[in-house]
Amino acid sequence: QVQLAESGGGLVQPGGSLRLSCAASGSIFSINVMGWYRQAPGKQRELVATIATGGLTTYVDSAKGRFTISRDNAKNTVLLQMNSLKREDTAVYYCNAILKEVGSRYYSPYWGQGTQVTVSS
Repeated sequence: QVQLAESGGGLVQPGGSLRLSCAASGSIFSINVMGWYRQAPGKQRELVATIATGGLTTYVDSAKGRFTISRDNAKNTVLLQMNSLKREDTAVYYCNAILKEVGSRYYSPYWGQGTQVTVSS
């Protein structure tokens, strides 16, 4: 089985920083794209940032210039450095990986359990 374990959420004041980490483990053959999504109360889950195996990144407009996504392919980990946090960044953040399990023919999406980020004074 494949598991995505997130860490790094918490409470931070506006303007502060947090770093989220996600490690994928289990019977993994290959990982394609890794990314972070978030869901605020009463809102749909939205993409925050993604990073492909070769390092190509995408960001939601509200995260550009403030968030940085990175990954370690050897360790199957993805990080999200969040700076200049705003109250509207408050949400549950979910790690996502598009990966192929050992013995599988296809890539499939996998999700972490989510980690709460609260930006408040």
